[in-house]
Amino acid sequence: MEKILIAGATGSTGKRIIEILNNSQSFDPVAMIRKEEQKTIFDDMEVKWVLADLEGDVSEAVKGVDKIIFAAGSGGSTGPEKTDAVDRDGAIKLIDAAKKAKVKKFIMLSSMGADDPAAHEELKHYLEAKAAADEHLRKSKLKYTILRPGRLTDDMGLGKVNLAEKLDDLGEIPRDDVAFLLIMSLADPLLPNMTVEAIEGEEPIKSAMIELSRG
Repeated sequence: MEKILIAGATGSTGKRIIEILNNSQSFDPVAMIRKEEQKTIFDDMEVKWVLADLEGDVSEAVKGVDKIIFAAGSGGSTGPEKTDAVDRDGAIKLIDAAKKAKVKKFIMLSSMGADDPAAHEELKHYLEAKAAADEHLRKSKLKYTILRPGRLTDDMGLGKVNLAEKLDDLGEIPRDDVAFLLIMSLADPLLPNMTVEAIEGEEPIKSAMIELSRG
C-alpha cells in the first residue's frame, strides 16, 4: 500500500479525499492536521494523522510518505497575508520537503485562472499565490500533476468532467469529482507532469484522464 499524505485534510475537499482513500485497497491515507484537537475526526475514521502546520515546520510530516495531495487553501477571502502563508509559502515549503524526502509524486490542487490572475481582479492575489506554488512544483523535478478546477460546489458528483490543458469556460465542478480527479492522479501513468483544468462535463473522469494523458 502507498502512504498518501493529504495536506488540507480538514477542509471540505480534503475530507472527501480521505473518505475515498480510506476505502481503497491501494492507498493508506495520512491526514495532515494543524491542531491536535482535530485528530478526533480521523481517529473516529481509523485514519492515521500527523501534526504539522504549513506555516511552520513540515519536515516530519513527509517522512515515510510515498505521495502527497495538496488540497489546502485559504479560500481566497482570508486576506493577502494568510493567502501567501498557506497557498504560496506553505505549498512551496511542502514541495521542498517532499523533494528532500524523495516523495514519488506531488498532486497539487490549484485553481482555474492561475494562469492569468490579472483577469480576475477580486481573486488576483489568491491566484498569484497559486500560480507561484504551481511554478515551483513544475521546477522541483518531482513527478507532479497540477489540477485547476473551476468554482467548487457541494453538489453531488456525477463522475463526468470536461478536462483539458486549457478550457475557455470557467464553469463549476462538484468537490466530489475534484476529489476523484486528485486521487486518480496518484496513478503514475495519468496526467504525468501536466497542468490541467476541469469543470463538470459529459465525459467519465477515468476516460477523460486517459485520453488527455495520451495527448
